[in-house]
Amino acid sequence: MSPESADSGPGRDPEVLHAEMEAVWGNPTGWRTASVVNHSSIGLRFMGTGAVFFVVGGLLAMLVRAQLARPGATVMDASAYNQAFTMHGSVMMFLFAVPVLQGLASYLMPKMLGARDLVFPRLSALGYWSYLFGGVILLSSLVWAVAPDTGWFMYVPLSSRPYSPGPNADFWLLGITFVEIATMASAIEMVVSILRTRARGMTLPRMPIFAWYMLVTSLMIIAGFPPLILGSILLELERSAGWAFFDVARGGDPILWQHLFWLFGHPEVYIIFLPAAGIVSTILPAHVRHPLVGYTWSVIAVITTGFISFGLWVHHMFTIGLPHLAQAFFSAASMLVAVPTGIQVFAWLATLWAGRPQRTVPMLWLTGFLLIFVAGGLTGVMLALVPFDWQVHDTHFVVAHMHYVLVGGMLFPLVAGLYHWLPLFSGRMPSERLARWAFWVTFIGFNGTFLIMHWTGLLGMPRRVYTYEAGLGWDLPNLVSSVFSFVMAFGVAMVFMDLFLSVRHGRRASPNPWQADTLEWACDMPPRAYNFASLPTVTSRHPLWDEPDLPERMREGQLALPRANHGRRETMGSDPTQGTPREVIHLPGNSFLPLLLGLALGWVCVALLAKAYGVAALGAGAAAGVALRWSWVNGAHPGAAAETHGLPEGLLLHSRTADGPGLWGMGMTLLADGALYASLLFGWLYLWTVSPAAASAPLPTPLLARLTPTGLALGGTALTTAAVGLALMRRASQRLQRGHDAGLVPQTLGAGLLGLLSVACLAVLLRVVPLAPQQHAHDAIVCTLFAFQLLHGLIGSVASLLQAWRVGHRYVGPHAPYEPLVVTQWWGFAAATLWVTAGVVFGVPALWSAP
Repeated sequence: MSPESADSGPGRDPEVLHAEMEAVWGNPTGWRTASVVNHSSIGLRFMGTGAVFFVVGGLLAMLVRAQLARPGATVMDASAYNQAFTMHGSVMMFLFAVPVLQGLASYLMPKMLGARDLVFPRLSALGYWSYLFGGVILLSSLVWAVAPDTGWFMYVPLSSRPYSPGPNADFWLLGITFVEIATMASAIEMVVSILRTRARGMTLPRMPIFAWYMLVTSLMIIAGFPPLILGSILLELERSAGWAFFDVARGGDPILWQHLFWLFGHPEVYIIFLPAAGIVSTILPAHVRHPLVGYTWSVIAVITTGFISFGLWVHHMFTIGLPHLAQAFFSAASMLVAVPTGIQVFAWLATLWAGRPQRTVPMLWLTGFLLIFVAGGLTGVMLALVPFDWQVHDTHFVVAHMHYVLVGGMLFPLVAGLYHWLPLFSGRMPSERLARWAFWVTFIGFNGTFLIMHWTGLLGMPRRVYTYEAGLGWDLPNLVSSVFSFVMAFGVAMVFMDLFLSVRHGRRASPNPWQADTLEWACDMPPRAYNFASLPTVTSRHPLWDEPDLPERMREGQLALPRANHGRRETMGSDPTQGTPREVIHLPGNSFLPLLLGLALGWVCVALLAKAYGVAALGAGAAAGVALRWSWVNGAHPGAAAETHGLPEGLLLHSRTADGPGLWGMGMTLLADGALYASLLFGWLYLWTVSPAAASAPLPTPLLARLTPTGLALGGTALTTAAVGLALMRRASQRLQRGHDAGLVPQTLGAGLLGLLSVACLAVLLRVVPLAPQQHAHDAIVCTLFAFQLLHGLIGSVASLLQAWRVGHRYVGPHAPYEPLVVTQWWGFAAATLWVTAGVVFGVPALWSAP
């Protein structure tokens, strides 16, 4: 019997099937809802929390515009104004734009892919709790009037301890870094889910276009967020421990912060735009009754945009004194990115031309998006020209451009998407009259605010000033912008009210009311916790257009995995390119562990803000304990899958294979880790070779010359034991894959003990080598590299010892071989970076300075 027929059946009583599924997948009620890990619930929580943060950011914007409405206004003093505009930008960029789009993707993606959940449900829950607690910590600074006040980009030296002695900057550095845990977790899960949980037959060319946008966006987050995380860590170390990273007098350089920030900051623009563009490409065909024109070209454009976006960070640094050749290169790159963006715009226009546009509320918001985003793109090309950028840099012209691109390019598609998927969320249709009024009020208010702001910027009004004198030509345009900003705020409030009223009192929606082509509309409205009673087979890019009876066949249990009487939460694991079934993925159920880990990490964050480092260490210990417990119960424990009946012929549970999703998740985690490590090496090389500060504070004696024979022995032992430990873990993994279990305990135990020995040698070496991180930036960044290696070695050692214990208890073995493969990946990265670090910090300066 083939797998195609083994996991399907002639159909079952829908009521019996629903009761069976609900018993396994149903969400608890009451206080136990905090344990829910279902992707629909988590996605809605992300969007709801993001909406609250959006309201806070919008109120701060209204305060800013009220202050700037008239010259010499006294709505706020300088300190309050600085906090307001800093928090407005930070909230909108970090607490609203990316999390809300990720929440929408988390809600939709499994449904679009024909899956029952994301591949790491508990990781989704941890991401939400980290997002919530980090956002609350950041916003609490407003309550205490110590909010960040040096701009959402936190430029040093303004944000360094001498110029910002209070906790203001610390709230930003710790709170935003905490929030970024959520962003990284969601991105890793999204990549693995898209590649490994698609319905049978959903090849890459048949993927929903939104999946392509989210795949590229998530990979950009994985590669683009680590530089900012590193920069935040370095700046917090400078502020709290006195280490020198950005202090010119001690060999540091403030420009290093700009490089690290904009290595994140410019990809961030496209990280916000691409999911919104994916919404447009997904819902436009439904509202024009025509497939997206140029699907393949759009995919190529999205991938190209992702690559090019990482070559644009210096676009924000044209005025810092860069060499002319560098300015020319980044200016050309900044204009080049308009090409793939233009391809997407022309694909949308061609789809409009070929189809029959409907007079729907989502279509209205899509039209507004096209008008506003094209205008913002044109001013972006203007800013890519270095001479023009010199004239308008840090003026209101740049503020206006940014809002045209980000608000017009993200908020308008988001609202269109919310109206489009409202029947799926709630089972009810949006209104018509109030929704149209809300659009026009918002559209007019937006353009009245920011179109005029271009004029204000061209007249020379700088950004981030809390007041100005009369008679400079700025009075009227500022007043007009402020008045229209309140018009826009009223329009957004109308959108919120309309969505709320529609959810509560809107008319009932018919199945697939927009006649869309993607699989999420095969769900009930609103969807059940398990999405589908049976999982589909896809034969085209438009499954609901080509197979109108597919939802009914899925609902009746005629397709894949139509049972849950075994007690497992199951979804299909697929080949990453062809979509053919590889295994059945056994998903973990509801748990309080994500909440507990989020609370422990929040404890650490609050303790660091209070400078209570002992309490922070206790919190870190609690977090480590919860993480160990999580890893123990979330792995291939026999109790997690004691019975394997009901599986399709030829397929195993993923824990019984050597290619489970955990391997892919670890691969994505190490990609992010590698980006952070590369950024750290970049910082070391920059401070040593490029930074102007190197001339005023020359490099100290090369580290190799500072090593004593004892230090050389310690370093050699650390390198050797790490390499041998990696070899032992590789050997254990290979034997497991061949079905042998002899010697597994000694090998995994030996790897863990050798790892601990390597960590101990590194720790002693760090004390033996005379490093002065508070006196020179070179030594500070070398200490950071040592800390990086110590942390990775410790994690790898503990994971290896845990594997030895699990092998001894028969939780891991030839029957369940893939956990050691995951640990081996970590070991390989830790050992490789240790050798690279040794070669770079000890060898390169010595060779460079050799005669």
